Amino acid sequence: MGDGVAKTGAYKYDDGTKYIGDWNNRGLKHGAGSFLLPDGTRYDGSFQNGLCSGLGIIIFPDGAKYEGEFMQGWFHGHGVFWRADGMKFEGEFRGGRVWGLGLVTYSDGSHGFPRNEGFFQDCRLVRRRRCPDIVQKAQKISMMARAQCS
Repeated sequence: MGDGVAKTGAYKYDDGTKYIGDWNNRGLKHGAGSFLLPDGTRYDGSFQNGLCSGLGIIIFPDGAKYEGEFMQGWFHGHGVFWRADGMKFEGEFRGGRVWGLGLVTYSDGSHGFPRNEGFFQDCRLVRRRRCPDIVQKAQKISMMARAQCS
C-alpha cells in the first residue's frame, strides 16, 4: 500500500474551506496543494497525510506571512515570518513559534538596540548572539518555498 499521490482534485468542505491539490489513497491531502480557509487564510505548499509538511507559504487575513518549513501542520524548521506591521523574524521555528536562533528586523529596517539577534525561546530573546549562518539559511529556505509555490 503506497502512501504517494493517488489523485489530484479539488474539494470544498462544509465550513467553506477549499482544497485544490494532491491526495493519497486514504483520502488525505498529500503532495502539493492550496488550502483556503473561510477567514481568508491561505496555505500553498506541501502536505503529508493531511497536514502542512515540507516547504510552504501561509498568508493570514491581516497580511502577516510565513515562508519556510512546516512539520505536522506547524511552522517548524527554518523560515521567515513577516508581521502585518512589517516587522520580520528570520530564523528557526518550533511547533508554530519563534524558537531557536534568529534575527528580528523592524519595519524601519533596524534590528533594535541592542541588536535583537540570538536565541529565542517561545518568541522571546533569551540570549544575544550573532547567527548570520542561521539567518542566511532561513532566507534561502524562504526563497525555495516561494519558488516551489509559484
